[in-house]
Amino acid sequence: MLAQIDFPGPEGFLGARASLMLDVVVLAMAVVLVVMAWSIVQARRGRFTVHKWTQTALTAALLVTVLAFEIEMRLFGWEDRAAGELGGSASPLVWRVLYLHLVFAVSSFVLWPAVAFLALRRFPNPPAPGEHSRSHRFWARLAAIDMTLTALTGWAFYYVAFVRPV
Repeated sequence: MLAQIDFPGPEGFLGARASLMLDVVVLAMAVVLVVMAWSIVQARRGRFTVHKWTQTALTAALLVTVLAFEIEMRLFGWEDRAAGELGGSASPLVWRVLYLHLVFAVSSFVLWPAVAFLALRRFPNPPAPGEHSRSHRFWARLAAIDMTLTALTGWAFYYVAFVRPV
């Protein structure tokens, strides 16, 4: 039945109504959370250079992914896929979950790079604990919680919009 529907944009690979980029982002967020947790463990073990470069790479990858994601959403949209074969608009539940997700996604998009930028500016090279450590721990924990909530609400949105029967 799904194969008969002609959605705009490239098809995803997870078997849902989602596009290729949405499927990539769903899996990428799992990788981000694992790498983020591993990086935090590295910092706690005193491996600050490993933590620094892991977080720098993660920040760059997230910024590129968000850019690619936004380009695809602007070109192809998502609402037709969420509405499925019924056509029309996404359900009110889908919109509510999306708005909740956007609270965390937007704040993460601002907070995560800000924490990384300040760390790069305020920690010595090579990185070591210093005056900025206390502030960094507070804001980095907040950013990590925010990113985790971004992933969880993103997966919830993916489910209600593209997996759940319409």
